[in-house]
Amino acid sequence: MPSIQDLLQEITLLSSTSATLGWDQETYAPSGSVTFRAKQLAYLQGRIHKLQTSDSFREGLASLAGPNQRELTHQYERATKLPQELVELDSETSSLAKAAWSEAREKNEFDTFAPHLAKLLEIAREKADHWGYEDEPYDALLAEYERGAKTREVATLFDSIDTELAQIAAAAVEASASIPADFLHGPAPLEAQQTLNREVAESLGFDFSQGRIDTTAHPFCTTLGPADVRLTTRYEDHDFASSLFGVMHETGHGLYEQGLPASDFHLPSGHAVSLGIHESQSRLWENHVGRSRPFWEKWYPRAQELFPHLRGISLDDFLPAVNRCAYSPIRVEADEATYDLHILLRFKIERALLSGKLLVSDVPDAWNDAFEKLFGFRPKNDTEGCLQDIHWSMGGLGYFATYSLGNINSAQLFEAAQKNETVSSAFAQGDFIPLLAWMQKNVHQHGSTLFPQDLMQQATGSKTDPQPYLKHLRSRFTK
Repeated sequence: MPSIQDLLQEITLLSSTSATLGWDQETYAPSGSVTFRAKQLAYLQGRIHKLQTSDSFREGLASLAGPNQRELTHQYERATKLPQELVELDSETSSLAKAAWSEAREKNEFDTFAPHLAKLLEIAREKADHWGYEDEPYDALLAEYERGAKTREVATLFDSIDTELAQIAAAAVEASASIPADFLHGPAPLEAQQTLNREVAESLGFDFSQGRIDTTAHPFCTTLGPADVRLTTRYEDHDFASSLFGVMHETGHGLYEQGLPASDFHLPSGHAVSLGIHESQSRLWENHVGRSRPFWEKWYPRAQELFPHLRGISLDDFLPAVNRCAYSPIRVEADEATYDLHILLRFKIERALLSGKLLVSDVPDAWNDAFEKLFGFRPKNDTEGCLQDIHWSMGGLGYFATYSLGNINSAQLFEAAQKNETVSSAFAQGDFIPLLAWMQKNVHQHGSTLFPQDLMQQATGSKTDPQPYLKHLRSRFTK
């Protein structure tokens, strides 16, 4: 009978192989490979599930102790509630759905993706029924991404800030009205963008001997091994900032992954605790660092070297432009002040879909109606509306709420870190390595040994609190 350590090592090898195939599918795989790739991934997920639910795994749990035993027992209990056939079906369906989503997005044809979304919803509801939930199916799915979170608690949190978020967004958009949308646009050769992106990521602490940056339709970060973290971005030929902020966002994820205990890669202690904490890292580096004056005092001269059209723009003119706010239909291109409105929309639509109150066929109109209510205009088509995000196609229902949780956590963690004199003085000089060291000590090194709210309590002195985030937004956008 294999030991629990042997099983964990095999599960880790299979999981990392699956991640590698998934990364390849999103970056370099030919379109004709999708059907077979879906079967490969389904096989691997089925094999992982079989190992995770085996008698040997269950019996081996008794030989572990502490948080690793707690988390592996939790994972075992969740896994044993799902039939292996459902796990394999989920994997194969999502692989095919991602390809259909990509085609639908390119052609602006929601009907191409709709049947796949219907299948994914059916699978999601079945998984929720197997797992069980207190109030609504969304509870069971949210728990996959945010350990210990309840839908009603997240909804209450969002309801407590939605009015002020909308007010801050409106004020920020109004204050930015005099800044032309294309003020910073100009020739941005691919090679120059790649150079700046790499230099910035490396300066923040990303180790390129254990990672790389590639190109994809929807930016993401994935970990293929304890020394193999992949970042991706996409490029606009007249907007260098689009890929730069995308890379800074994914670098935040990558720094977290590289800061986890590599020797524990096969254990929960070697993995991130939740997406709400993971997103706190990406949003912290993208916004609190990347849109700050100290960052650009250091990096603007280099940007001017690489993109000559910036040489006629002073730093004092550049900073308001890089923080320009406008209502955009695209979430990943949204500014900091309006971003959470996109999440509020998705959170409500996902809950309605899972409960059955919203039919798949009605998604485009429901999306556009809700968007118009929040933003004041309707998306011009489904590509910039309900087809813009990859998450549903990858089976990520229950995921979106973690983005706003990440925003809230990022401000709270950043505020706590800035109380450290070494961090704050270095930050003012454009040195962000002490900030990374603080995050490594207070967030990264704990892996999944603490629940998300316990981690926040230990790192900042309180559980997730929206006030530092609202304070940050008011300070940056409503002075």
